Amino acid sequence: MTLELKDVSLRFGADTHIYPTSLTLDPGSFNILLGTTLAGKTTLMKLMAGLEKPTRGEVWFSGRNVTGVSVRSRNVSMVYQQFINYPNLTVYENIASPLRVARIAEAEIRKKVESLAELLKLSPMLERRPGELSGGQQQRTALARALAKDSDLVLLDEPLANLDFKLREELRDELPRLFADRDCIVVYATTEPTEALLFGGNTACLHEGRIAQFGPTGEIYRAPKDLVSAQVFSDPPINTVTVTKRGGEFRLADMAAWAAIGEFANIADGDYTLGVRPHHVSPLARGENPVGIDGKVLVAELSGSESIIHFTMHGATWVSQSHGIHPFEVGSQAKLYADMSRAMLFDKNGTRVAA
Repeated sequence: MTLELKDVSLRFGADTHIYPTSLTLDPGSFNILLGTTLAGKTTLMKLMAGLEKPTRGEVWFSGRNVTGVSVRSRNVSMVYQQFINYPNLTVYENIASPLRVARIAEAEIRKKVESLAELLKLSPMLERRPGELSGGQQQRTALARALAKDSDLVLLDEPLANLDFKLREELRDELPRLFADRDCIVVYATTEPTEALLFGGNTACLHEGRIAQFGPTGEIYRAPKDLVSAQVFSDPPINTVTVTKRGGEFRLADMAAWAAIGEFANIADGDYTLGVRPHHVSPLARGENPVGIDGKVLVAELSGSESIIHFTMHGATWVSQSHGIHPFEVGSQAKLYADMSRAMLFDKNGTRVAA
């Protein structure tokens, strides 16, 4: 039960929404589409589901070409960011609805609905209608209905985005467990890199209708193959600036210089884009190769035991995200340290070098 997109693209008039994309999702896998709003996540899901037909290319499922097959003829479930339930049906009937369509015996329906309701903490609400539920309970109902269908493909389009923090955290913990023993392919869309890391599985970094990189989530985070993937997989945004390598040294204009050591020692001289994630920039000299940089403080945020500092540095706006309370005055000059042992370098085409 493998899902394959074979050189799939989608155009509306002169506008390209999905550029030629080939992707294989394995049976039983949990897959994440990670990208900003309008990156193409929902559109790609619609192509997978059969809600949209590709302009070019083919969609294959379990060795069968399903490109022209309607969504009604596929065993697919989709849960959206907005709660979509039948308003005139009880929670019980909402969950049972796909089972009734499949003509499952009533005793089996009751058993399955009650089991899912217990799993998703909906048992006390089974006789209520969606309008009587909180947002979290409505989304749990939509998830229960998707699970009840026992679909081969489950598409979750930012299903937690509209929930409050507590409910979002609870469901983040529960979701991988809900699908752990199910023989289906799960695709989960999100704008949040942290959410992708929490779920694990595989991640496709999506940017402007293109998949920049696909693979194990932790691997892509640690080793993005290009600047686009690094940018998609960084929140706050990855800090970037142009640096020059000459001989055994890197130089950032006239602000800082440091030795080209380790993986960077043998790369060719020239200009590169330096990328440093915010949590590798700190008011304290930390890490294996801390390099001091000066910047003007634009914003200083203290959140619990964390400090976030936005500052200008050589014409760019950078962010420092560090543990501890580090108060800075807005408008002041600050000395910060970037751990260059954790930095990434990208060539003029945006490809990562020495990775």
